[in-house]
Amino acid sequence: MKQLLKLNTKMNRGFLNWVTFVAVNGGLLFGLNMAGISGAIPFLKEYFVLDDISLGLAVSSIMVGCLVGSLFVGSLSDKYGRKKLMMITAVLFMVSSLGCGLADSLLLFIASRIVSGIAVGAASVLCPTYISEIAPAERRGALVSNNQMAIVIGILLAYVIDFGLVSVVNGWRYMLLVPFVFGLIYLILLVFAFPESPRWLAKVGRNKEAKVILEKVGGVAYAGEQMANIETSSKAHESDKPVRFKELFRGKLAYVMLLGTTLAVLQQITGINAVVNYAPTIFQQTGVGGDTALLQSILVGFVNFVFTIVAVRLVDKKGRKTLLLWGAAGMTLALAYLTGSFAFNSGNSFGILISLLTYIAFFAASLAPVMWVVTSEMYPTRYRGVAMSFSTAISWACTLLVVQFFPWVLNNLGGGITFGMFGVFSLIAFVFIKIYIPETKGKSLEQIEKELGLVK
Repeated sequence: MKQLLKLNTKMNRGFLNWVTFVAVNGGLLFGLNMAGISGAIPFLKEYFVLDDISLGLAVSSIMVGCLVGSLFVGSLSDKYGRKKLMMITAVLFMVSSLGCGLADSLLLFIASRIVSGIAVGAASVLCPTYISEIAPAERRGALVSNNQMAIVIGILLAYVIDFGLVSVVNGWRYMLLVPFVFGLIYLILLVFAFPESPRWLAKVGRNKEAKVILEKVGGVAYAGEQMANIETSSKAHESDKPVRFKELFRGKLAYVMLLGTTLAVLQQITGINAVVNYAPTIFQQTGVGGDTALLQSILVGFVNFVFTIVAVRLVDKKGRKTLLLWGAAGMTLALAYLTGSFAFNSGNSFGILISLLTYIAFFAASLAPVMWVVTSEMYPTRYRGVAMSFSTAISWACTLLVVQFFPWVLNNLGGGITFGMFGVFSLIAFVFIKIYIPETKGKSLEQIEKELGLVK
């Protein structure tokens, strides 16, 4: 304990905060791209003459890209480095924004949304992976959670911008062009003021460079300790050999992959992206429309932001598992109220708003950021890139199905069945977390590997 406290006093908080700030710009663009379309949906429906299925395709096509981007970015970042792939991601954000904002055909719009999705999917893997690899154990939870903070800031910013542009001629195009500006800023920061991941550098044999960066993080003693841990882990996992995909499904690692992937899936099939993408549409189901629906969407974004701050503050104090359990329980209760309100027409628009905000609050303080923390911590350094890619890709596949069919299910089966399904999955998430997810608070990545039986 004394040694840990001694190391704590030497941590370069300024350097850690800076590299985290740069990295989470990918999360900010994630949020902007996911939520920015919500205010544009009525205009897209009119401009491209869309029915429920084609509207779902226009919105959910980004998830196709997310699946592709998340699936392949891990192996590419293992080969070429986290930083280079983050730079490519920034460029993709810029290109896709131009394509969406200037599209004059549905085909071009969908193609651009898919490119945007590739960038979002890549960012969803790269940002938490990078931060987990550079952050010290005692701050890793909060720093990785800052990626989710950036995502919710992006979502809130998108809602605010959409509200400001809703009455502007061709405002929907400007809504979709916003990520270009932030993508350019992200690219500049990555090029001129951002180091490579020290664990990736050590993995490819660039130990001197890795040690220099770790010394910036916590001083000479900290760097020496971390390099020793990394060397031990590298020997156990033969880090000098390329990772083969089938290795993820062997022995103890297969069990850890099952835990991480299931948690990633449950984060999405509890309905969050349906609410984020279709918030104004949901409020219109209660008789609220136009600018009022967009204003209530801003409130959704604000609650998401506030309770993500709660998660960042508590994740390293109360622990990952505690937050996940409280979150899943609260989401289940909120979704139960929504189910009853829509099924029996027993709730007014205010009650539905409060229950939606409660659902968002519990999700934001738990599954939203903590899933990324836990999965990035459980996977060993050698396999982390590929493992994060796989579990995130499966998660995006589930999101694709939810977002694609949400308009049809809501309009044809009703809000009762729609939110009832999300509620059942939230209850399943609670049981799964209670039984299977380990506590990883305050442990080094190498210590977590040992406790999961991945190294002796």
